[in-house]
Amino acid sequence: MSWMPDKDPVLGDRHSCDALELIVIPRVRDLGDGFSVRRALPHSKRQMVGPFIFFDQMGPVQLVAGRGMDVRPHPHIGLATVTYLFDGRVTHRDSEGNDLDITPGAMNLMTAGRGISHSERTPAAMRATGGAMFGIQSWIALPQDHEEMAPLFEHFDASVLPSIADTGVRARVIAGSVFGQKSPVGMVSEWFYAEVMLEAGASAPLDADHEERAIYVAEGEIDIAGDKFAAPQLLVFRPGDRIKVTATQPSRLMFLGGTALEGPRYLWWNFVSSRKERIEQAKEEWKTGKFALIPGDDKEFIPLPEN
Repeated sequence: MSWMPDKDPVLGDRHSCDALELIVIPRVRDLGDGFSVRRALPHSKRQMVGPFIFFDQMGPVQLVAGRGMDVRPHPHIGLATVTYLFDGRVTHRDSEGNDLDITPGAMNLMTAGRGISHSERTPAAMRATGGAMFGIQSWIALPQDHEEMAPLFEHFDASVLPSIADTGVRARVIAGSVFGQKSPVGMVSEWFYAEVMLEAGASAPLDADHEERAIYVAEGEIDIAGDKFAAPQLLVFRPGDRIKVTATQPSRLMFLGGTALEGPRYLWWNFVSSRKERIEQAKEEWKTGKFALIPGDDKEFIPLPEN
């Protein structure tokens, strides 16, 4: 995905419990062709949760036949993108030569490091017939000693990610350790990510051991300490308190967070860095065509924004 700053909605003084630090109502951003996203991070009051510096909900939307999502080639530095679908398909292509369809339940991790360009489009077959699209894309800011690492793309099928099933509870551990299960996804910093689905009346705990943590309510409604939160909302919690989440209706949640990075990050468009001058360098590199082209998708691109 691509990012530029926008105004955040003003939220009231509602507090759910002492452990709740911030409630984020995602803002809607139109990507064109009837496709919009809901953006929870970055927020005016919170840049990151752990290393999560960007969090977009894509859909749910029913794409009509003949149309689809087209995020043209664009660059990244200093971050890793995580694309996770609930429904639909997205064709990922990048300047390292990777070309594959992202499918529901799979973990797709593109580490930009010193620089990569990629595109995200509706596959040709789905574009011809139309279909549903629903998922999350997040960005993980890299620690300083890995900001300039070599770029790479990794794909993990849903079948290799740990799953948990209990009465009224189903979960998939996408990254890190959650519910006593550890994902096989390698990481250069400490973070966790899980999809949690609850039937009405079912409950799940949010681990108190993580330094920074949040719950994104993608579907349904949950109860925490007597307060109810309906989708879509990002709930950011203070460390140390045990959190119990109970669904008041069938719900889909994302548990996320991790260890805070060693300092804040500069974020401009699709570039993340601990150094402002590195952002300026990346701007010039994209503007002058120094990023590598994408095999099979090199005829168009997103220009560097004017502002």
